[in-house]
Amino acid sequence: MARVGIVGFGFIGSSLYRAISRGECKGLEIAFLWNRSHKRLADIPQDYVLDDLECFGRSRPDLIVEGAHPDISRTFGEAFLNQCDYMPLSVTALADDALRETLVAVGERTGRHLIIPQGALVGTDALLAWRHMWRDVTITFRKHPENIDLRAVKRSAKDIKHETVIFDGSVREIAPLFPRNVNTMVTCALATVGLDRCRGRMIADPALNHAVAEVEAWGTDGSYLTTVKRQPMLGVSGTEMFASTLRSVLKATGNGPMLDFL
Repeated sequence: MARVGIVGFGFIGSSLYRAISRGECKGLEIAFLWNRSHKRLADIPQDYVLDDLECFGRSRPDLIVEGAHPDISRTFGEAFLNQCDYMPLSVTALADDALRETLVAVGERTGRHLIIPQGALVGTDALLAWRHMWRDVTITFRKHPENIDLRAVKRSAKDIKHETVIFDGSVREIAPLFPRNVNTMVTCALATVGLDRCRGRMIADPALNHAVAEVEAWGTDGSYLTTVKRQPMLGVSGTEMFASTLRSVLKATGNGPMLDFL
């Protein structure tokens, strides 16, 4: 059995806990749960609850899934990778080159894996397979203003009355402005041309009742790839995020389906 530690008990963390604890995920068991607010874990068997995240090693996890905040990777990423595989869902933390390189180096030394989930990025395998051929890549998000955390750009959702370009620039620049909204953009950049060359666009549109993610990639040989995904939203995440995360967890622990596509 692969033991999974869950950091953060929001939509993804709580859904992952329920699926594993109910026996819906063959080969997986809960190592621990940690959440900044312990009140969220009041109904969870206390044997699972970790009061101090620094004590995670006592639970002997094989994989830790972070769904709390990018700061978790900055504070605990090295310690996690010294003992087990690590899957941060707050991928914006990895827009910090120094942090990412440090975590990769720890993984190389310990034989542990830093795992970036595909998440909402449709066509990740195709983008990765041709990463050496891409010349330009653009990823565009279109969302209702209420589904965008606008605090960093000092905008208010209620004041946006029509389609508005909130940001247009490199993924490196957008990552710290919208850390809860652009994990998929960072994943796209890391899978293709890098944080400085990948263009990220955030568009707020009050007419939308769903989110739209569009990727365009142009190859040096004249090739072209484009994907468009429309998805209902739950807060700042699409409704498909849990299913995608669970698939990544199952594959990372060697518990994927016997008939698989790699």
